[in-house]
Amino acid sequence: MVSPYSPHSSWLPYSLLNDEPVSATGRDLLGAGRVAEQLAGLLVASRGSTPFTLAVDAGWGMGKSSLMRLVDARLSAAPGVQTVWYNAWTSTGDDALEGLIKSVLTGFDKRVLRRGLHRITRHRSLLGVLRALSLLVAGPLGIAAMTDELWNSMNVDAKTRNDMRDVIGELVRDWADAGPGLQDQRMLVVFIDDLDRCSEETVLAVCEAAKIYLDVPGLAFVIGCDRSAMAPNGLLRDMSPAAAAFMEKIFQTSYRIPVTDSEGIQEYVRWCAETAGISRYLDAGLTDLLIERSARNPRRIKRLVNGFVLEATLNPMWQDFGPGGVIRTLLIQYFYPDFYRMMTAPSAGADGDVVSEFRTYRELRRAVRGPADDRSDFNPFLIAHDVRPLPPDGTEWRPGLLSELEQQLPVGFPVLAADPAFTSLIGELMALPESRELVRQLRQGTPGRVSEPPPPLFDDDSSGSYPPLHAVWGSGILAQQGPGTQWPAARREPPPDVPFAGMDILWLDENTRGNAEWTDLLTRFGAIVRTALGERSASRAIADREPTLLISNVSRGDNPNAGFDYVERLSADGTYTGQVVFFTGRVTPAGRSRASAVGALAITADFEDVRVLLHRLSRERTGRSR
Repeated sequence: MVSPYSPHSSWLPYSLLNDEPVSATGRDLLGAGRVAEQLAGLLVASRGSTPFTLAVDAGWGMGKSSLMRLVDARLSAAPGVQTVWYNAWTSTGDDALEGLIKSVLTGFDKRVLRRGLHRITRHRSLLGVLRALSLLVAGPLGIAAMTDELWNSMNVDAKTRNDMRDVIGELVRDWADAGPGLQDQRMLVVFIDDLDRCSEETVLAVCEAAKIYLDVPGLAFVIGCDRSAMAPNGLLRDMSPAAAAFMEKIFQTSYRIPVTDSEGIQEYVRWCAETAGISRYLDAGLTDLLIERSARNPRRIKRLVNGFVLEATLNPMWQDFGPGGVIRTLLIQYFYPDFYRMMTAPSAGADGDVVSEFRTYRELRRAVRGPADDRSDFNPFLIAHDVRPLPPDGTEWRPGLLSELEQQLPVGFPVLAADPAFTSLIGELMALPESRELVRQLRQGTPGRVSEPPPPLFDDDSSGSYPPLHAVWGSGILAQQGPGTQWPAARREPPPDVPFAGMDILWLDENTRGNAEWTDLLTRFGAIVRTALGERSASRAIADREPTLLISNVSRGDNPNAGFDYVERLSADGTYTGQVVFFTGRVTPAGRSRASAVGALAITADFEDVRVLLHRLSRERTGRSR
């Protein structure tokens, strides 16, 4: 095995990209510097119009923080302008008001804060006066200590809170008028970032602070947020009409960051690739795919590049393959996750190879829609999918052939076949010399990619009854499930207040290795997971104790519908009539119909669907919302 750093390796040393906001013009690759210059100039020119609030509006990862940092850098050169920052995401609703007001107070100098404390002591109790005076006469105090005391003085009771706006207004006036040699009053610009990532309670607390207590001349707010996420159908969808009207008053104006133009985003991708050391593997076609599928989102682009670097550097599987295969596989994983799940599932395709299955389907699809001389070439493919073959001497395609076939194919195939970016990506991947071995190893898994699963509690050669619950908890299996497990092996009951506490899940699948990550997750969150390799062992487990949920694969051995047939038999003879979820590498329209017919909750290839269903079952069992 060749190390990426050996002199004989075709790999180059790579480096990770950081995700910090841009704060210097030299690193501004998306042209935000020009906008920052204009916004900073607008803020300075508008100091006579304070108080006001400007929203910097954009989706996640589109450059809000970077633009705000660049504006801050421009304002640092403006006379009479001071800036402070407050990250709303670091607060909860209870302390957001305190955090924001203290952040504003730190923008004033000590002289102003001392005068504020003197002013407040005239209206306080003797004990409060003595404490404040002790601070004032104790010598030099830090800004933090003085802002703490000011906050405590303004937050004593309802009356002091009612007076808070007037107190802060006096502080701001003292500070704004104290600029020697300045023609205009000073202005404090307060940057608030990540507001759209907060809870509704925190959002409203921050807005309350800005509008009720800090709405005084001399203060301007620049708030970074995705306003669509805070709209009535977004984060704040449950707000009362009064609260919604209050939110509308917060933002006097907003600047929506536009999507970067083609030239700018291509330059950005090139810089990311060159900095990370992967530029020679990212051709024009892959660059266009990356730009298109990431919706020109700079943060998504960086994350994909970093994902490639980590995979190429740390995953032992890729040491046997060239970078071209790695980056194309990762693009499939990031942008076509459903297809990638099928690529890595042991039996996702009719013959285990979903890539070949898709490419053959696409060839058949093109042949049906164009001239083709030998229609019998596709008969083995049709037969493998339980579709009636074509006569060897047929001169026309059978009406409805594609519809018949697509019932037996994964649900996303028709859409993917019409996606030129995806078909090109798959074609380039399979044109690589090592492609077949790469696809085979993805399907089978490699050592180190998935942690070793615990041994199954049942296999079809075992005899006797399933071990009782105390034996499961005492066997050490749960203690071996993963580093997140906190319960000792001998404990017989899961700890309280965990999402799936007390849920008994029976998982039927001969591929325990492929499910190890999910069984580990479920046990760490309180579920009891029993595994069975086959139907006999599953039936013994059900006879021993009926599970809360049966999770089953679909294809077993030579029977592509074994899971459906087994659940149908269980229901027919009354052995088990409880909840069922089919977890499989491939979901077809025909499979969905069959799963519905046997009364299953769902058939899915995505474990997130299973997790959501388990939460719903847990709420139904406990009778309370989580």
